[in-house]
Amino acid sequence: MVQRSSVLIRLVAIGAAAAALFTAGCSAERTGGGGSAGGDTGPVKIGLVTKTDTNPYFVTLRDAAKAAAQQQGAELIALAGKFDGDNEGQVAAIENLVQQGVKGILITPSNSGGIIGALQQAKSRGVTVIALDTETDPTSAVDATWATDNTSAGEKQGAYVKAALNGTAPKVLMLDGTPGGAVDTQRHNGFLKGMGLANGAAQIVGSANANGDQNLAQQATENLLQRSTDINAVYTLNEPTARGAYAALSAKGLTSRVVVGSIDGGCQAMADVKDGKYVATVMQFPKKMAQEGVTAVVDFAKSGTKPTGFHDTGSELITEKPLAGLDSKDTAWGLQNCWGSAGG
Repeated sequence: MVQRSSVLIRLVAIGAAAAALFTAGCSAERTGGGGSAGGDTGPVKIGLVTKTDTNPYFVTLRDAAKAAAQQQGAELIALAGKFDGDNEGQVAAIENLVQQGVKGILITPSNSGGIIGALQQAKSRGVTVIALDTETDPTSAVDATWATDNTSAGEKQGAYVKAALNGTAPKVLMLDGTPGGAVDTQRHNGFLKGMGLANGAAQIVGSANANGDQNLAQQATENLLQRSTDINAVYTLNEPTARGAYAALSAKGLTSRVVVGSIDGGCQAMADVKDGKYVATVMQFPKKMAQEGVTAVVDFAKSGTKPTGFHDTGSELITEKPLAGLDSKDTAWGLQNCWGSAGG
């Protein structure tokens, strides 16, 4: 009996030791942090968090980032908010990516200030963080930014709309994006600067937030037109917003006397501009943002040197009706370069 008991005790002790070793191994695996990049021997992991995964602009940016990562032997993990303005969704995505061991996170923040805490936590884990398309507030919350100078892009739209009115006093509807977004504020202010107007000016007949969404923009425009149809110009944050505004204006028979401008420069927009849905748009280059952002993370993984500063990826005014004093390209040029890596 004594002998059998002794053997049982030894077996139990061996089993307990093995279990302890197994548990320790699992814990070490889970706590491998953001700075590990998935291990030095594997591909560099790069996270991408866009505002949505449905807006064609962000789809293009995501696809370009995937292609750039593949070309450089890196792995891209792409996540997104459920809608433009989904700050909580983006926070959850950042936390997810850090747990997966990414070396860098590229983000187009929906809320330029609301995302700061999550970005700081990622940086504290050794992750380099880069803003694409949209700046954070403050800009120091990220290591670097690759984006359009959105104030300049808005100013180009405003200057064109003003010139197209040919001296007629403006009566403007403002279809903005998402409150708290740097892009939304910068384009809004840039447009007013190009028009020569101030916030709150009497020439602004009405304004609404449409979150960059075509359906919301159509509804917002319909609501504004119920108050007054005495307008001659519409500012739109982006091209889905412009298409929504056009649908509402068309239903009221107002398209021939209202100048609509926009920003984005997608391939669909070239047909829209040619068909007169909006007279001009300002093209951005999201592929360039994505490509250079991915390269910056890969370089960081190799050298340990983080990227810094603001990198303007350029913009171009596109129209079929060029106006004196304003540099522009036509839609044929636009079709060759829409959302491409060419900067001009």
